[in-house]
Amino acid sequence: MMSPDKNESTTVMFILLGFSEYPGFQVPLFLLFLTIYTVTVVGNVGMIVVIMINPKLHTPMYFFLKHLSFVDFCYSTIITPKLLENLIVEDRSISINACITQFAIGAIFVMTEMVMLAVMAYDRFVAICYPLLYTVFMSPQRCALLMTVAYTSGIISSIVLSYSILVLSFCEIKIINNFVCEYNVFLSASCSDKHFSEIILFIFVNLNAFCTLIIILTSYLLIFVTILKMHSASGRYKAFSTCTSHLMAVTIYYGTIIFLYCIPNSKNSSLIVKVGSVFYTVVIPMLNPFIYSLRNNDVKECFRRIVDLKTISL
Repeated sequence: MMSPDKNESTTVMFILLGFSEYPGFQVPLFLLFLTIYTVTVVGNVGMIVVIMINPKLHTPMYFFLKHLSFVDFCYSTIITPKLLENLIVEDRSISINACITQFAIGAIFVMTEMVMLAVMAYDRFVAICYPLLYTVFMSPQRCALLMTVAYTSGIISSIVLSYSILVLSFCEIKIINNFVCEYNVFLSASCSDKHFSEIILFIFVNLNAFCTLIIILTSYLLIFVTILKMHSASGRYKAFSTCTSHLMAVTIYYGTIIFLYCIPNSKNSSLIVKVGSVFYTVVIPMLNPFIYSLRNNDVKECFRRIVDLKTISL
């Protein structure tokens, strides 16, 4: 536990070095990340608006996609502004309370997205393998229940992981070679025994990743078998095309998470870890709207109508 004689949560400070070891790249990196964040906000908020205003998109698949966009927007907004601030200010310090808060809120959305991607895989499985029963299996009530499970899972995981941080002791000012308050930041900054916290991290991240991946892989295995049984080539193509966007998102997201947290990375350089962290905290929230919209005719058609309406009004 935190000992009052060694530290107080109000006085312990972290200094997030971020990319300060590359002083010549601070301005280009600021402009790059600002552009990415702007695209992320516009893309995800735009996706939410398009789905809400178009009755044709009021289906379970787009219901889940709307929530995925919301999660990506929230997560990016928690991380990226602090990253941008650290690129232009001299004082890169952050209190331990603020750091834990950033981690706790961020963890909610990271864990929620894991479950959400599994739910979306299940949705595709029902749509392709049991199309006649799709509206029964994926009723509005069941969709709402699945989203409640996803958010609840994220909140519970965040609470447990945050508690495992709070039992650590921190001494004085710690210099952290990262730009975000992720779990490894607290482990490296702790001056107490980390065994309990490391076990909690290993169990929760691997358990969440394993359980959700099992659901995703099982769903797509059954989808693949069903597609192979289809006699129509156009039917096979249409069924497969509805899954490719989700498969791309799953591959990128889980590949990065597994690389950073599920595989021991003590031998990885700090630069590789930071690049990986940038990818899943900053880049992936920007990519998801493009992944799902560029291969989705319904979304693209809705965007075209909105643009046409604005052009006519001008």
